[in-house]
Amino acid sequence: MAWKSNTLNLQVVDTELSADTVEWCPVPASHDILACGTYHLEKGNTREDDAPPSRTGCLYLFEFRQEGSVRPPLTELQHINTAAILDLKWCHVPFPGGAVLGLAAATGDLQLHTLSNSQQEGGRRLHPLCSVEVGAKRLALSLDWSTGRMDSSDVRLVCSDSEGGISVLSLAEGSLAVLSHWKAHDFEAWISAFSYWDTQLVYSGGDDCKLRGWDLRTAPSCPTFTSKRHSMGVCSIHSSPHREHILATGSYDEQVLLWDGRNMGQPLCETPAGGGVWRLKWHPTDPHLLLAACMHNDFHILHCQQALEGGGGASPVVASYTLHNSLAYGADWSRLALEEPAPCSPVAAEKESLTESGGHLRIQYESPTTSFDTSLEDGVGHYIPESIAAPPVTTTEGPALHPNADAKSASYVLASCSFYDHMLHVWRWDWTPDNTALKSDLC
Repeated sequence: MAWKSNTLNLQVVDTELSADTVEWCPVPASHDILACGTYHLEKGNTREDDAPPSRTGCLYLFEFRQEGSVRPPLTELQHINTAAILDLKWCHVPFPGGAVLGLAAATGDLQLHTLSNSQQEGGRRLHPLCSVEVGAKRLALSLDWSTGRMDSSDVRLVCSDSEGGISVLSLAEGSLAVLSHWKAHDFEAWISAFSYWDTQLVYSGGDDCKLRGWDLRTAPSCPTFTSKRHSMGVCSIHSSPHREHILATGSYDEQVLLWDGRNMGQPLCETPAGGGVWRLKWHPTDPHLLLAACMHNDFHILHCQQALEGGGGASPVVASYTLHNSLAYGADWSRLALEEPAPCSPVAAEKESLTESGGHLRIQYESPTTSFDTSLEDGVGHYIPESIAAPPVTTTEGPALHPNADAKSASYVLASCSFYDHMLHVWRWDWTPDNTALKSDLC
């Protein structure tokens, strides 16, 4: 059976400063909450030659509301001026005070915020919980929680920094404590991540082109393995929450590698993604789907079933989102269940002509500081975001490429952000049987 893949823009928000990380809340009561972090480097005008540059940022909190096509779905709940933000991650399990968001800051701090849901406290807002410095004169570059499989028995975090260091921290009684810290890489340690199946195992990737594993039960100064399979800096790692031992890594070398953690000498498969792979995210429920933020080459969804079942070969791209105008950095899947099918576009003819002519549709932004929604209305004032988002529809052949076996179709909400144009996009991806192709086959 052929499957039709279509991406549809829902809303665009100007974040003012460069957007580099975006995360949907995984805690069930807050699946409609989205956080976005920004980064800005203040240039020049310092009197001291050796004074460190100033890096500022902002933490945004949004709520996603499904109210048909009448209005944009995102509502800004809060923004907090902070140091520049390099990474954001929600803890996968709730705490007594609510969902907890971790923030890796350019000041070298790892900061935690709790999300309140009480209307009596001013609505859903983030409140500072605690913070700890992972090292002096360094940037905190990434973080990960040990809770990827919803296990709350031993909540810990891992953080990487610009001096090549890795820190493992515990969270108890509202306080962070550094359990261990070691030099893991010769240059920037761009990424760190837990194995979600054995949280005594930690992975790290650095600008020294090395992917390394660490066992926290032994001296962390000695890696369990070092791989130089990537030819450039390793900047993305994500452990699969669905299949034990499976790991995805991305690099400036533009390759996505899938690994079996029991054999780190040779990857299961290698997929050229293009543009440098800054972030990778496994889908929260479908074990075969992998979202990739590819810097100079937009955002792509890979279908990894063949590689995971031992078939080898590159993982095919089943969908792409190409409406950003700058470096593709942050991306994440929402766990929201969509209530309605994708609306039919009133500008289908215009889309078809653009696609046939080979034109590359890009969004033109009118407002420098607010959501771009003022011109997204039809003659009677209905919100029509699909009129600005017309990437080509792709059709995927073959029985191996389909959503989960029990699903007749798949529809997901995603968020992505890009750097120099400081834009946050919320979009949906629909993957459905191509009834047109089916009717053609029957004729």
